[in-house]
Order: sequence, then structure tokens, then C-alpha cells
Amino acid sequence: MRLDRWFRREFPDLSHGRLEKLLRTGQVRVDGRRAKAGQRLEAGQAVRVPPLAAAPAAKAEARPATGSPAARAPAAPSASEAAALRARVLYRDDTVIALDKPAGLAVQGGTGQRRHLDAMLDALRFGAEERPRLVHRLDRDTSGVLLLARNAAAARKLTAAFRGKAAQKVYWALVLGAAPPDGGRIDLALVKGGAAGREKVGAAADGQPAVTLFRPVATRQPGGRRGPSITWLVLMPLTGRTHQLRAHCAATGMPILGDGKYGGRAAFPELPGEAGTAPPGRLVLHAREIALPHPEDGTTLRVAAPLPPELAALWRRLGFDPEAAEPVAAALADYAAGQSHSPPGTRPRPSAAKKKAHARRGRR
Repeated sequence: MRLDRWFRREFPDLSHGRLEKLLRTGQVRVDGRRAKAGQRLEAGQAVRVPPLAAAPAAKAEARPATGSPAARAPAAPSASEAAALRARVLYRDDTVIALDKPAGLAVQGGTGQRRHLDAMLDALRFGAEERPRLVHRLDRDTSGVLLLARNAAAARKLTAAFRGKAAQKVYWALVLGAAPPDGGRIDLALVKGGAAGREKVGAAADGQPAVTLFRPVATRQPGGRRGPSITWLVLMPLTGRTHQLRAHCAATGMPILGDGKYGGRAAFPELPGEAGTAPPGRLVLHAREIALPHPEDGTTLRVAAPLPPELAALWRRLGFDPEAAEPVAAALADYAAGQSHSPPGTRPRPSAAKKKAHARRGRR
């Protein structure tokens, strides 16, 4: 392990800048010798750590100014937040934790984002020496299964499973419009920013290859013939690009409900019934299931997250039966088994003139 990563694990409150200063001044030593941040540690080596008193206070004792490092520091979870996070654990063993991430909780920090899961991971140690590690991500507004590694070896294997496409991910979404009865394949390269906007991804001939399989479970017209069609889709991404499912659904004319970023006003249709007329104030996208080789013995680890209460209420309101998705997901998995998983850059990309998604109907 790199020395700076060892410090990050053992002394999470020590900033990288302060560690660099300790290294430059020779206060940190490995086996009695000066060390650098990127030096690799080996079992049995001795690391000298100087007294780590609190950093000197600023000359002016005042509240942190907006944009200052103190103001940007992630907020540690309260005792109630830590307990609530532990209650969302779906599965746990010595190497893996599967968490039911709620919508609205960012996985990692960003601009102006002080509350995020990465800053709360100490609450999920469960007595282990090492802090859990993130091995993949979910959008802040997406709920569902998120895997964590409990040690460095498991992190390497789980990360390799996601990068090597050994992980199978299943999502549920409600979209506006009707889908082909047999579903299809969306093969549309995506690029961050550019013409799509700074915080969005969009289609581009020189973008990263992105492939999504989809199949409908059921369609409803809650407002009658004049109302919009709402379709429940099972989605299976074969690649893991940022906002892939949201961008792909919108590009095929089926924006996900509650996704104003990619669907605009159309993503908030009027739905007759109780408690308002719009979706439940969030993106209606749920990471339903993950299946991948367990990092210890290679057997299949499969974890599913139930619909959160606000989505379960919407499903009932529209007359969808959650159990109806199981055979559809199984059929989609069989179809996915025959799909090409060629390395990035080897698949054909859409022409610049045709930026619409290409959907091919899947065979049962």
C-alpha cells in the first residue's frame, strides 16, 4: 500500500497538504529513513508518525468563510445518522457490505457537497480495523444496492469485477411513453459536458461506448386515453457511464419520471389520484439488484434492494405488481449473456449526423 493511502486509512483527519509538509520536513520516516507519499509499504516496516496535534488555529477566530477548506470539509455523521445508515445494510460478511442507498445521498463529495456517503463510512466498520471502501457509484438521486469492500484485497477484486463486466446490474425505472414489447438494446456513445451542458452527458460520435439493454414489464395510462403512458422498464447497463440510463432513456424518447435534467417538464406528468399530481419528488430510478463473483471464493453474490416507501406507493398507485419483474429480468439476463462485451473502442459508434439512440429488439 502507498504510504499516503496508509495515512488516509489510519489518520483520516490528517489532510493531504499537512501530510506532504510532514514528509518534506522529514518528520515521517519509514525504517528510520525519509519517505515520500508514493512509497510502497511492506509488511514488517516501521513507520514513525510524529505527534499529530490539532492544526494551528487561524489568526482570526471566526466562522469559516464560504469556500474555505474548513467550510468545504465533509460533515461527519451524527449518532442518529450513523445508526440509520447501519440499518440500511442489506448484506454483510467479512469482505463485503451491501447497502440500500437512499435517494438524495451522494456517494462522493463534489462542489458544495458536504454530506456524502464517503464521509460516513466509518459508521460501517462494524469493529473491523479497515475502513470500508467504495468500489462503484450510484447517482445521488438513484436509490438501491451499493456494494462496499471491507478490505483492500476485496476492493481490488470487486473493482476488477465491475471494470471487467463480471458484475450484472439490474435497475427499475418508470418512464414516459410506451416501449417495444420485446425491449431492445440502446447503443449510444456518451460524452460529458460539451453541447449537452456542463452537468450532463450527451450523444457524441467520439464519446465513450455505452450500451443498455431494456425490457418493459407493464404500461399504464393513469389519465385514460388522453393521458400519458407510463411504462415500467427493467434496465441492464452493459457499461457504466455517468448518467448512462438517464441519458439513454431520454434519447429514445422515454425520459425517466422525475428526471428534469434529461426529460424537462415532460418528466413530470400529471397523475390523477391522491397526494398530488406528480411523481414523488425524486428520480424514479432504483438499483434493484447486483450479482457478481464473491471476492473470497468466486461464488455468485446476488443482492436485491426493495423499493423504498415512496416508490412502492407509486407502484401501487399505478397498479404495478413488483413481483412481475422477476421473469422479465431473467429473460433480459439470458439475452445479455449473448451480447458482445468487447473492450471499449472496438464497437461501432454513431455518426455525428445521427445522434439518436439505436434500439434493436431483443430475441426471447
